[in-house]
This record gives sequence, C-alpha cells and structure tokens, in this order.
Amino acid sequence: MDKVAVVILNWNGIKLLEQFLPSVIQFSPDATIYVADNASTDDSVNFVQQHFPTIKIIKNTGNHGFAKGYNDALKEVNAEIYALVNSDIEVTENWLKPIVETFDLEKNTAIIQPKILDFKNKEYFEYAGAAGGFIDKYGYPFCRGRIFDTLEKDGGQYDDNCEIFWASGACFFIRKEIYDELEGFDESFFAHQEEIDLCWRALNEGHTIKYNSQSVVYHVGGATLQKGNPKKTYLNFRNSLLMMVKNLPKKRLFFIIFFRMVLDGIAGVRFLTQGKLKLTLAILHAHFSFYCLSLIYLKKRKDFQMQKYYTIKSIVFIYYIKKLVFFKEIFNINQNIKN
Repeated sequence: MDKVAVVILNWNGIKLLEQFLPSVIQFSPDATIYVADNASTDDSVNFVQQHFPTIKIIKNTGNHGFAKGYNDALKEVNAEIYALVNSDIEVTENWLKPIVETFDLEKNTAIIQPKILDFKNKEYFEYAGAAGGFIDKYGYPFCRGRIFDTLEKDGGQYDDNCEIFWASGACFFIRKEIYDELEGFDESFFAHQEEIDLCWRALNEGHTIKYNSQSVVYHVGGATLQKGNPKKTYLNFRNSLLMMVKNLPKKRLFFIIFFRMVLDGIAGVRFLTQGKLKLTLAILHAHFSFYCLSLIYLKKRKDFQMQKYYTIKSIVFIYYIKKLVFFKEIFNINQNIKN
C-alpha cells in the first residue's frame, strides 16, 4: 500500500493538465500520482500518457461528476492517504510533508485541508476553501478568509493549524479507512457541497477535520462551472438542502429547513431584481428537485447527529445586514459578546 496517492479528477481538461501537472510531479516525489478521467473527449488521456508516463491513468466509464467520479476511481487506488486534487491546482514545495506529519501524529484526524490561495491573485485567499470552512445554523458555508464574495488578503492571519467544519474538495486529504467507512461521497450530489456533506458525516462519527497552513496550494477556481452558471446555482442550492436533511439534529430539522427555504426565496427575488432570471429559475428548480428527493434523503439519516454543528447563527444577516465581511472581525465581535 502506498503512503499517499494524489488523485486528479479530469474531464476535458487537457489544457489544465498541461499547465498544472508539472508542479504536482515536481513537488510530490514520494506520492503515486493518478489522473482519473471521466470519459473525456478531448484527448486528455493520450496527452498524459505521452507527456507524463509516470502518472497512472484510471478511466471512468462516463462523466459522473465529482462525487461518483472519485468514488469509482478510488476503488482502484490503494494508499493510506488520498489527496484529491482539482486539475486547476498548482502545488508548492513540501506541500505534502506537513499533511502527512499531521496524520501520523494525530490518529483521530480524518480529513485535512491546506491553505488555498488564488492562482490569479496569489496574495489573496481563494473562494473554494480559503483557510478552512464552517457553516451557520441554516447551512450556509463560509470560510476563514472568504465570506460569500469577499476574499481576504493573506497577511498570515490564518497561519495556524486548527479544527474546521469542512475541508475544500479543491484539495482534500482523507484517510482511506475513513473514506471507506463513510462510503465515500454521496453520488446523488453529482458536484458541489459533496465534500461538506462528507465532512459533516465524519464529524457525526466523532472524527476531526483540520486546516494546515504549512501546506500551500494555488487554485484557479471555476474551471469547470463558472460563478453565475445556472447549473452551479442549482446544484449548490439543492445539495445544501439535501445535506441538511441527512445531517441536522432531529429536533431542529424541519424548522431550519423551512427557514432556509425562505432565505433561498429571498435570494431568488434578489437575483430577479438584478436581472438574473436564469439564477432565480435555478433556485426554483433546486427546490422542486429537493421536494422529490427529500423522503429518500430522510432514509439516509444516521442514528446520531451532533447537536452543535454551527459556529454562528446567521452569516447572511451578519454579512448583508450588519455589513461585517471579514472572518476575523465577525468572530472577534462574537467572542467579545460571549465574554
């Protein structure tokens, strides 16, 4: 069994592979590197075989998205630690060492995320994960270094190693045994928020999720679905509701789902006033799809759900009403209130 397997999921990403595979190869000398291809039609597989012959190729049978794409591919990977890495990630020297050391020293740590900075503006955190993720009471995700559309400049304010609620799927480290125990990603999600769901399930099972700032990567972001894409909006809104059905504490489940759907409706009206009709329709589509799937997802609930899953009641209220946009100022104020 390998110690670390770096697995890069690809679909028609030949240009990204050409640009970013060299850094992964250069800075991962002790890892086995795989490209898991979701039935690309752009000659990605032949390109990798010709130009990067040391990389192992896994050919999935179709474009099954992030969730099933990884679930299928990882059946063919035998390693203690999976490093699931987007094809638009540039890694840095020694990016694996602090992650492996943490896993070796902390046996209860199941999942780790590195510091994720913006490839196009390397002084700033990147949207998808930044310095580790959390959710509010109503299931809205946010990060240290990124609240909604506000990205912080990296000034060393999150140069620590701390527990987080969710790790970004852009660069996601997980022990194989935990991945198998949790039966991988929820394939019905297809893409978006499946990593938050997996992390929530891991926490419900008593595992720990960490952020490690000593490992640094740069992420392009939006290489598959651009921000503002109706399909992306649909998947995010639908999957967030499905995730909460599976993982919320029972006594809060229906109230929180109802209130969240009201907030989604407000978001839909906001998109409409901005002339973004397709995004409003995407939210409506997400809700109808949720109605159809909700009974199925109620059956996916486990016996135990952690009661305290959120760090703040409403990040929407704080960001849009109170106009607090930086993680540090939000949580310093809340800490002062508690004291």
